[in-house]
Order: sequence, then structure tokens, then C-alpha cells
Amino acid sequence: MRYDSITDVIGDTPLVRIAPEIHGLRNIDLYAKLEMLNPFGSVKDRAAWNMAQPLIAEDNGRKRRTVVELSSGNTAKALAVIAGMNGLPFKSVTNRMKVPEIKELLLLLGAEIEELPGQAECLDPTNTEDPLTKIHHMLSAEADTYIHTDQYYNPLNIEAHHTATGPEIIKDLDGAAPDYFIAAVGTAGSSTGTARALREHDPNVGVLGLVAHKSDFIPGIRNIDEVHEVGLFDPATYDTIESVSADEAIDGMLTLVRRCGMLAGPTGGAAYFGAVRHLSDIDAELTERKTAVFIVCDRVESYMSYVRKRRPELLRQPARRNSVATLTEAELAAAPVIATGEARRWIADARPLVVDLRGAFAFDALHIPGSVNIVDEIFAELLHGGLPFGRKQPVLLACPVGEQSVKYAALLSRMGHTDVRSLDGGIIAWRDAGGELVRD
Repeated sequence: MRYDSITDVIGDTPLVRIAPEIHGLRNIDLYAKLEMLNPFGSVKDRAAWNMAQPLIAEDNGRKRRTVVELSSGNTAKALAVIAGMNGLPFKSVTNRMKVPEIKELLLLLGAEIEELPGQAECLDPTNTEDPLTKIHHMLSAEADTYIHTDQYYNPLNIEAHHTATGPEIIKDLDGAAPDYFIAAVGTAGSSTGTARALREHDPNVGVLGLVAHKSDFIPGIRNIDEVHEVGLFDPATYDTIESVSADEAIDGMLTLVRRCGMLAGPTGGAAYFGAVRHLSDIDAELTERKTAVFIVCDRVESYMSYVRKRRPELLRQPARRNSVATLTEAELAAAPVIATGEARRWIADARPLVVDLRGAFAFDALHIPGSVNIVDEIFAELLHGGLPFGRKQPVLLACPVGEQSVKYAALLSRMGHTDVRSLDGGIIAWRDAGGELVRD
């Protein structure tokens, strides 16, 4: 095969059958759509090219505007390549640059990365300084400076998969749509566009959307709260939405990598794990053969640090002591939690150190009087490098809704801290209960 441009290689990715002895489904043929084999390495190549191409052509090199996108991963990578091919700079604005390998690759590609300070996985629904708002402020102030591809709202994201990914699956299944389609939900572009094409061919196609557990981070997947913030997300696209944990995503990834020879990343692992789990119950009731397709979004090589942090034993390394990943269900269940009313009395009587784990922007806006701000990721490192308080110091930990703080309360209890508690419901519950919040 010969092509005039690398962008001509985007699409027409293989559809590969997973051996039944691997997934254990007796009546369902399970196929993987290998989007990892797009030229820039992911399913996002399709949307990036479809969104950027008309905007770059319209610019025609006259203003040399900067391509800008809210992305910390594969969309940014693809756009950085496409922008560079056209002699344009690329800028990523993000609060989710959680994977060092992706950041280093973006820098190698010449991208500018604007990481919003104080942002962390301890997400805050009260924070108005989110990356999308930041981009829109930039565009309002300097409209002639930027080309904004706007992946979370641009219908061309969906169109890339409606006109190509879905029809490719039908073609490779000899003109038939699969009975079931499974996709992880990020921007919702690939799942929405592909599902739309499949259902136009056969309205009975069942669609499963997969999201991350609330307190988990899986690259490329949004959790059930975050997904509702995405402009392209429409719940009606999916018959069912289920969540997958980070551990389950890695387990699925291991099966694809070790048993199937597919060097898939954790997003593809989540799609595989969620597909098999969901289809197992259906499979048991079937009396005729069915087909199912899931998307392998990208490759594993960019996520070694992600695996090392969460499952170091897979890389022949010992688990990092006193990390969230080492908590047991029993320890989490036993973590000391305090309700807002009781917390107010405790603060007045015992004067504990109140540690606010939210981002700096949210803390500066409003916080509990007398509290100190230690962003959750920094707090996690201090667990190993030395905390700024002793084991007998009473401590109240607070984050937006109490999900992350309870984990650190469990870890501190394990480490011998005698009086540490997590604020139940977090700052949101404190605010809703009329608790005092101040701005310094």
C-alpha cells in the first residue's frame, strides 16, 4: 500500500476476533476494533483529523494561529502531530496531565502545555476555573490567535465515527451490524458516532457505555459524574452504562496483552473487561450465536508509569508502602468518618488541624476557617516523605465530597495516627449544612 500523506493512513483499522477460550463466552463471538493501529496511536486520530482539517484549511497559513484543545492525552498527541505537519503550533490546556509519558511525548512534538495549578484527581464540582472555561476565556480575549477544535462539543468528533468507524465494523462483519457494541466513554465521540451508524443499519444493536468508578482514574475514560459535563454525551445513546475500576481495567489490559497479543492500554483493557462481564449473563441465556464488538483505543507503552503506580508487582517491583493502592476493603470500611454537625463541634472543642485536599483555586475561593491547603497529590507524597504534623495531632481531612479524604484517613490510621477523621460528604456537605466558609 502506498499513500501520499500519513493522514491517509487514518482509519480502516482491523477487526480481530478474540478466541473463545480466552473470554469464556460460549454463544457470542467477541471482536476487538484495533484503533490502537491508527498512525498516531489511538482512536482519537480520527476525530483530531476530522475536526482540525477544515479549520486549518480555512486558516490557510495566513495567520499561523495556534491549535488549542482541552486534552491531556491522545487527542492532544494527534493534534500536535497534525498542527506540526501544517507548520502550526499546538497548545494543550489541561488539569489532567496524569501520565508522564504522554506529557513528555507532547513536549517532544513541540506542544505547549498549560497545566492549571492546584488541580488534582480530587475533583471539585464547585470549581469554576476549569480548563474549558479557561480555553473559552482565551478565545474571547484573542479570537484571531487560536484554532479551537473543541472536542467535547464539536459534532465533527461524532461524525468521524459515524461515517467511518461504524461502517468499517459493518463491512468487516460481512455487511451485518454486531448485536452488541461496547465502548469506554471519554468525549463520547467514538461511542456516539459508532453506535449511531450501527443502529442505522440495525436498530436492535445493544450499546454498553463504560465509565470509571467515581474515585478511580483510568486514562481516556471519564467517571460517571464527569461524563455528564461532556457536551457530546447523550445518555439515550446507551442501553446501559456501567462502571469499571482501575484494577479491572488493568486486569483486562493484561488479558489483551498477554493472551491476545494486543498491546492495548488501560482504556482498551477496561472495554474488554466490561464487555466480558456484561455479556456473560446474556451469553448464559442465548440459544443462537451473537456478535459483539469493543474498541481498543490505544497502546500500552504510554502507560507504564500508570501501571507502576497502581500495580507495581506486574513490573517485579514491591508495592509502595502506605499508598492508596494498598488499602484493603476492610481498612476503608473502618476509616474514621465524621458528619458535618459533629465536625463543627469537634473543631470548636478539640481544635484539630483541618487539611483541605482540594485544588488551590477552590481553596482560595472558599474554605473552612483555619484550614490549611495540601493538594491531594502532594499529600500522597508527604505520606512517604514526612507529614507536617505528628501522630497524636487531631486531624480533619476534607475534599469536595469525601471520597479521597476517607482513603487518606484510612492510611493515616494504619500508620498509627490516633485521631484523624474524614469529613463525611466533604466541603459540599459542609456548605449545604450551613457550615462557615471563608475566603482569605
